[in-house]
Amino acid sequence: MAELRELTASAGADIVGEVVQRRPKPDPATLIGSGKVEELKGAIASTSPDLVIFDHELSPSQQRNLERELDARILDRTQLILDIFARHARTREGQLQVELAQLQYLLPRLAGRGAQMSQLGGGIGTRGPGETQLETDRRKINRRIRQVEQQLENVRRIRGQQRRRRESAPIATVALVGYTNAGKSTLFNALTKAGVLESSRMFATLDPTLRQVILPSKREILLSDTVGFIRNLPHTLVSAFRATLEEVQKASLLLHVADVTSPTASEQQEQVEDVLRELESQDKPRVHVMNKVDLLPEKKRESLHDSDSVIHVSAAKGVGLKKLLEVIDSRITEDPVRRANLRVPQSEGKALALLDAKARVLSRKYRDGYVELDVQAAESVIRRVKQFVRG
Repeated sequence: MAELRELTASAGADIVGEVVQRRPKPDPATLIGSGKVEELKGAIASTSPDLVIFDHELSPSQQRNLERELDARILDRTQLILDIFARHARTREGQLQVELAQLQYLLPRLAGRGAQMSQLGGGIGTRGPGETQLETDRRKINRRIRQVEQQLENVRRIRGQQRRRRESAPIATVALVGYTNAGKSTLFNALTKAGVLESSRMFATLDPTLRQVILPSKREILLSDTVGFIRNLPHTLVSAFRATLEEVQKASLLLHVADVTSPTASEQQEQVEDVLRELESQDKPRVHVMNKVDLLPEKKRESLHDSDSVIHVSAAKGVGLKKLLEVIDSRITEDPVRRANLRVPQSEGKALALLDAKARVLSRKYRDGYVELDVQAAESVIRRVKQFVRG
């Protein structure tokens, strides 16, 4: 219920009352059963809400029956999440993905949407003789779905071309994944100084963002911020956001960000794993980043231990980020780091500047017009100065 409250607040609504029910199985007609419907009627009469939100996906018939019985506008969990997504979509791609999910959700729910939907339509050659308004709307929606899918396919193709250009250079992509509001965007900003919107509201980030990060080895990676996952994430959203979530599928390493202060942290992590399985990314190497440690009691903080697969950080306070970058560095296999001895003429300013910028210089000696260097650098950097490498 706390999560539903948070979702409702993110959608911009005020809560006037709550009703909880436990049943062995859902009622096929109204989800909640006739007794609970009567109880809800009384609650609606006393508080006059604009809408009633169910923390469950309703079938088209359940939604129609509830609207008729309660004489109120009914919203289910999926519609609520779609509404939040629609509010937060900033880019054309994000807006297309939300529209596709909304249309796919609406299509089976057209029947019974008011009297205007069941009027006979006229106009030979437009809708056909005797075709109902409902069927016309269904045809329009199907046509719009095809148009949106085509536009998203174009987006996916352009994104694929951009990714192939990126992959031609040996730069790894690391994707942030995690439950909504786990602090992914705060961590993204802390590591990249990107200035992406940080918000305690759910699903503040919808559009993927890629930024460069320099690792301790001076190798570069691309860090990707992605949409947050949630319990019972509607399947229409996973399929609609597949273009965005391809960054997760193509990443070399996943940083699974979790809110260490959440009482349901372990369940939230399992929900993220479920979505990763749906994206066929469950076998990707990952580092579990336990965020918000600054909010834990001091005694609890002192008992935490990092490993190669679990790092404790506070993105907001900058705690543990150095250790996190070191672990990322150790887990990235693209463009491996190796050690080399070089003898570079002092006149080769360009090569020396490259090594200062892109390599860790372990020792430097000046001798007879040459600079003798012992360095650790990425394979791609060593190749660019290979003429100066000594045996």
